[in-house]
Amino acid sequence: MVKRIKIKLDAVEGMLYFWQATSEREKVGESYLNNMANFPEMSFIYNEDFNRESVRRALSAISNREIFHSDSKKERVYWNNNMWMMEDVGYTHQMIAPLKVLNLDNLIDRLNATASNTKYEELEVIFIPGHQQEYIIVENKLIINFFRVKPDIYGDGRVMIGESTLEVFVEEKLKELLNK
Repeated sequence: MVKRIKIKLDAVEGMLYFWQATSEREKVGESYLNNMANFPEMSFIYNEDFNRESVRRALSAISNREIFHSDSKKERVYWNNNMWMMEDVGYTHQMIAPLKVLNLDNLIDRLNATASNTKYEELEVIFIPGHQQEYIIVENKLIINFFRVKPDIYGDGRVMIGESTLEVFVEEKLKELLNK
């Protein structure tokens, strides 16, 4: 029975500093880039095509204002996503703001109704700056690619991921997690 849903934004908040500082032409040190690449939450997107070194190389190229070359599509997408965050840091803040106040407690009863015999008491919804995948499910964790969050820019208050509102998207994916 699900008792808690924990939201984790650590990797995104760490990257917010990088995006802000780099957009203001500050140099971000290699140790910070390595720390970001070593965030435990980032490991969920690592595989043979994309790893800690991929993150470090892409972020280092951005910080050093170097042209980024890679044969890996995932690395190129990751570099591009991060460049996009720095084009309009105000928009980036609009993406993060609704996540900081996101409360998923109202989903617990509905989730328990659809998966009453789950082995998980706590679910984690983790937002990370990813590359191509919209989301990943690993055990009791729903890992969502932060770059897929579309904030309300028209004043209607809706935050979207794909064609769904943020809350509907998270609920659907948590149900998928519980029914695996």
